[in-house]
Amino acid sequence: MKSITLLWVLFSSWTIQTQAQMRISPETVQQWANAFGKQILALSNRYSGAQLLQKKYQDVEPIVKMVEVDGLKMVREFAEEMENMLGRKMKSVKRMAEIAEDADFYHEYNATLQFDYYNSMMINTVDEDGSNVELGGEFPLEENEHFNNLPVNTQQSVIQVPTNVYNKDPDILNGVFMSEALNDVFISNFEKDPTLTWQYFGSSTGFFRLYPGIKWTPDENGVVTFDGRNRNWYIQAATSPKDIIIAVDISGSMKGLRLTIAKHTINTILDTLGENDFVNVIAYSDYVRYVEPCFKGTLVQADLDNREHFKLLVEELQVKGEGKVKKAMKESFKILNEAAAEGRGSLCNQAIMLITDGAMEDFQKVFEEFNWPDRKVRVFTYLIGRELTFADNVKWIACNNKGYYTHISTLADVQENVMEYLHVLSRPMVINHDHDIIWTEAYMDSVLSHGILLGVVGTDVPLKELMRLAPRYKLGVHGYAFLNTNNGYILSHPDLRPLYKDGKKLRPKPNYNSVDLSEVEWEDTEDALRTAMVRGESGTLSLDVRATVDKGKRAVFLKNEYFYTTINETPFSLGIVLTKGHGKNVFIGNVSIEEGLHDLTASDVTIANEWTYCETDIDPHHRKLTQFQAVVRYLTGKEPDLECDERLLQQTLFDAVVTAPMEAYWTALLLNASGIDAGVETAFLGTRSGLMRITRYIGVEKRVAKKFLSPSDKENIFTLDHFPVWYRRAAENPAGRFLYYVPTEDSARVDGRFVIAVTSVTVSMNKKTAVAGVAEAVCRRKAYIDNICGLLKAQVKFI
Repeated sequence: MKSITLLWVLFSSWTIQTQAQMRISPETVQQWANAFGKQILALSNRYSGAQLLQKKYQDVEPIVKMVEVDGLKMVREFAEEMENMLGRKMKSVKRMAEIAEDADFYHEYNATLQFDYYNSMMINTVDEDGSNVELGGEFPLEENEHFNNLPVNTQQSVIQVPTNVYNKDPDILNGVFMSEALNDVFISNFEKDPTLTWQYFGSSTGFFRLYPGIKWTPDENGVVTFDGRNRNWYIQAATSPKDIIIAVDISGSMKGLRLTIAKHTINTILDTLGENDFVNVIAYSDYVRYVEPCFKGTLVQADLDNREHFKLLVEELQVKGEGKVKKAMKESFKILNEAAAEGRGSLCNQAIMLITDGAMEDFQKVFEEFNWPDRKVRVFTYLIGRELTFADNVKWIACNNKGYYTHISTLADVQENVMEYLHVLSRPMVINHDHDIIWTEAYMDSVLSHGILLGVVGTDVPLKELMRLAPRYKLGVHGYAFLNTNNGYILSHPDLRPLYKDGKKLRPKPNYNSVDLSEVEWEDTEDALRTAMVRGESGTLSLDVRATVDKGKRAVFLKNEYFYTTINETPFSLGIVLTKGHGKNVFIGNVSIEEGLHDLTASDVTIANEWTYCETDIDPHHRKLTQFQAVVRYLTGKEPDLECDERLLQQTLFDAVVTAPMEAYWTALLLNASGIDAGVETAFLGTRSGLMRITRYIGVEKRVAKKFLSPSDKENIFTLDHFPVWYRRAAENPAGRFLYYVPTEDSARVDGRFVIAVTSVTVSMNKKTAVAGVAEAVCRRKAYIDNICGLLKAQVKFI
């Protein structure tokens, strides 16, 4: 379609110029079109070398083996590897929990303890006299590739304390002193599993111990607002899933500052909830009303969208009438009891959060009817305002229903007082020593201690590293892998775009971690895929889909087969997609290491540096190696301890040998006495193994496509997430048929644009075909067209 458009543009101006002289017949235009097609095909074949490359792969067809991929077997193998990887992380977290508990058990609290520690804000900081500031000192830091090249200290952890917490408070000093025991286990964990990233301990008193140690950077006001206790990973680890009813008093006495404090209290409670929790908000005065009438009588999942929706509605609340707390309690118990009886909600903790400035009624009968003697529902009360007249009544409600009473007189009191309910809900887990592993979007955490919540320990699990266990080359051109939670939310998916541009900065979208699988796999109109994965089932599903390439600018129609299974011991499910015609068949060839190495190390060869041919992150000495360097050192025996993907190496060496004649072919064109046609810049090829060969026909100073195929040109190179755009587009056309297109993000100047000519190369056996690679040529659009114009204008004059 693009070539037709270009042809029309070319002819439209010539038609105007010749209209006064002659009338051009449709047959003549057809002749020009045929001539254009032959010329562009000849140029494409000549400079790409596609016919030679196709022949070389056809020559090896008798010696290769064609294999049909078993998708269900593959997804189970991937899931098992992910389970093993996550299992190693869980062991590390449990070791941290055990050490922290033991240290706390043997620690005797000392109210007068004096103890210096490395405060992450103070390290490597000196005063006006050049002396180290208090809680500072020299703290060696060195850039480390494993930690995103941040300066870190892998021999020592540091302590971070929020600005609103006194860093020498006795509780802080005792906690820091006790948790020093974690230093050794941090280091030991990292030695046992070098793929670990950040390890940490978030204390219930407010400090945060982080390994490896770093220099903490405050905000522009010099303030450290980070408080681990407010983070989702801490809250989810500190409590079990829960059903919460927030009942707020909006009677006339709650006007002014009291209502403002009440609204802030509701929002703060909502912020402590996560996707495993369920919630509703009711307001009461003379009668009970639901802030969202659509949620009447039920509980809704406390995901980000619902929490934000509640916040908007709460902001609109206005006061009037007299507060009838008995009605609010009855309605709250009714919702929770029905949810428990019908198996809805979290099926775990249940609680009512009563926010009021007083309670005057006789409400004991309500508790006798709905909650006593079992007291399955805890009631937490928040007395709003400075008036304490009804404090005893409000306190009685909480204490007689296994809850907690707090008094909130100012906005500044809200955060600390709301967080108290977490400690109460954590008590059964702590007393029973339930070391539950909690999985959040990117963290796993554990609760610990003996009677009170000591804190939360955890480690990061980078999703990028997890997805490396589903290698791109095994999934084919359009194939991909994805992860989602048992709530249906996506952890990783190629169509998940969690960032947006805010000026020149990239920022996370507000709901980046609560995007449902149905929002990206929208062809699954019956939710069959989503339902099966949420239930933790294994199976397969076929769908006709309309996918996009080139950042959504171009559509392709595919027949996808989905294979899915659960990852044991986690709330996650893994899915993979294989596309019929691309991912279902693979061919296997074999060459000697010596022959393969000879061709792999040619000057025009590169491999996909984001793919894992060899694991370079296990041994610190290997982290500076590129994938190409690691492969060569492994194959030459210089680094025999490297863990490498033997199947991928086999494919890469085979492709290097088969494509080797292309170097001589392109070199011959360069040395040809007739020279290179004007406008032709680059010839290159890519194979299923991530191998590329590139020849530049002109120097960089004359090239228009300077960025094309550079490391920063992510859309056009092999990455962890996808095959290049040109590879995916070529795969949709039969071998030998060229596709021509103009990259959409190039310079707007006509003489600065370029045309890409691309065709696929395949291997066929027993009526089965697999894509082996893609051959291409890149030409400056203006010069390329001028060449064709020369031919066509000569034909016009002849006519």
